[in-house]
Amino acid sequence: MPQPPLIGLTTYLAHAQWGEWDLPAAVLPAAYADCVREAGGRAVLLPPDAPEAAADVVERLDAILLAGGEDLDPALYGAVPHPRTGPPVRERDAWERAVLAAGLARDIPVLGVCRGMQLMNVHEGGTLIQHLPDRVGHDGHNPYRGHFCSHAVTTAPGTRVGGLLPGTHQVATHHHQAVDRLGAGLVVAARAADGTVEAIESTRHRFAVGVQWHPEMGADAPVVRALVAAADSAGGTAPARTAGRNARTVRNVPGRTFPAQAP
Repeated sequence: MPQPPLIGLTTYLAHAQWGEWDLPAAVLPAAYADCVREAGGRAVLLPPDAPEAAADVVERLDAILLAGGEDLDPALYGAVPHPRTGPPVRERDAWERAVLAAGLARDIPVLGVCRGMQLMNVHEGGTLIQHLPDRVGHDGHNPYRGHFCSHAVTTAPGTRVGGLLPGTHQVATHHHQAVDRLGAGLVVAARAADGTVEAIESTRHRFAVGVQWHPEMGADAPVVRALVAAADSAGGTAPARTAGRNARTVRNVPGRTFPAQAP
């Protein structure tokens, strides 16, 4: 019997504290793995590694989820850093670019979440708005540090995301950057009321979708379920797919209406 599809999840590279330890660590909110598991997939973490290792790693996967996190290095899209842009994490940028390129080359399903969507756009030659309040005149996409908040997005009919989430929906948001110039081969699949691009998808790949919001933090996750279903429908593209085979310390919990906002 075939095993569940193996979904690779990229991770942060940061100092972390647990117990008596304070060390560099590859970390990822448990909600990502929970969401993949609940959708019927098997999650494996992909901590930053040498970019030349990406093709070998991706060869073993059925799909990729590019997780959220730090701001991309503006040098990747030819821009000077904005004062509000965070310090680059070049090891992560280089690794995830290589993972994305390898996934697209194999045409396995790819889902980019927040930073992951921005990376997908930059990979195709697009650019980013480095501090969204400068463009839209408000901070509604990221009003409180350390909290996911809620705002509405409207999906585009005829797109994959539009088919999964037709109409207007409340989503979990926490970002201060966004897509500016759209990359080659991509279309806009959702926007916020202020015009901010909230989802993109590729016209050149079987399943390559990016969402600016955090589906892992919502009450359900049709986009993640679609990723796992697309991986499973490939019939075992990764060599490893052969026959025979909770309490969390986070500020936000999937399945709840978005947490109480800070006063």
